[in-house]
Amino acid sequence: MPCTPDWWDALTAHLATHRNVFYGADTLAHTARLVIDTGHTDPHDLLTEARRTRPWLGRLLADFFHTHDLLEAPADILSSRAAVRRERRIAAVPAPLRPAVRAFADVLVARRENAENLGLRPNQLKTIEIRLDTVRDLALHLHAKGHTTWAGVNAGDLEAFLARNPARRASWLAGLRQFFSHAHQTGLVLHDPAAAMQAPQPRGFSGSTLTLDEQRVLYRRWRTGEGVLPHEAFIGLAALLHAATTTELRHLTLTDITTASRTVRFPGRSVDLALDDATWRALEACLTHRQALHTDNPHVLVTRLTRVTTNPASAAHIRDSLAPVGLLPRILRSTRLLTLADELDIKQLTVALGMSYGGTAHYQ
Repeated sequence: MPCTPDWWDALTAHLATHRNVFYGADTLAHTARLVIDTGHTDPHDLLTEARRTRPWLGRLLADFFHTHDLLEAPADILSSRAAVRRERRIAAVPAPLRPAVRAFADVLVARRENAENLGLRPNQLKTIEIRLDTVRDLALHLHAKGHTTWAGVNAGDLEAFLARNPARRASWLAGLRQFFSHAHQTGLVLHDPAAAMQAPQPRGFSGSTLTLDEQRVLYRRWRTGEGVLPHEAFIGLAALLHAATTTELRHLTLTDITTASRTVRFPGRSVDLALDDATWRALEACLTHRQALHTDNPHVLVTRLTRVTTNPASAAHIRDSLAPVGLLPRILRSTRLLTLADELDIKQLTVALGMSYGGTAHYQ
């Protein structure tokens, strides 16, 4: 190399603790070759060239440069990926109907950004994608029937579309109402065909829950921890006793934990949560497991795949961690929510769990 980069020793130490020795040596050789070819040691220039010529090396260097503060934190990766997914859905809409769907997507994103700026609860990126899925499928249905504009769509067309899957009627109708409300406000249609349509829903929660005896069996399994992996015990207890969601568990970081008071603040909640002895011991086991991985990942739940990145564990990992007991995290959470909804005032529950009023009312 023309000169040794200031960060070379840090990279060597990073690879020694985070990668297989042969893979690490190979990475150092390719990085040195990159420095020789470019004649630069600046992280930004090297990362740009690596992404162009050696994508696999670019991903590794990006994680190293960002975790060691050699480059500014990347833009919101989740938002960038969501934008790609939205564009893919819009591109699937037939061309004559596509401009209106693109404008609708822009409005949904703008509403989300405004809600974030005002400190309100914004729509999730996944919710926006679900709405676009519905409008895309409707556009394909209408185009197959000969429609080339939205102006000629009536309630009969929407009923025919909804009849394709009666179980999804409520979800689909929610998306259609949003889209045609926007279309009516912008003058794309003179009449909102979805305004008067209904999707009757049974009141109250009707999902799966656990009996008290089943809860006791699970609690004893996760409290003792004998033969149980750390992630299973913590995920199970957090969901069963504290109604933690998959998203909250995935994005829980070290900064959310206060050791002195044995409290955590799950992402999205506004209050610290004092953990019981069993859950705290399970959390400590996860932290011990995380320390053994020698990772710079800031999240509590770190996997073999995320130990060399700063990304959270996948939702599939949260689900698979409970595979030994054959349960989904949402069943554990729903069981706890029903108990809390019966014992607490709905306003207290809304504040404590960071949920909407409608979300908590569903369990009463």
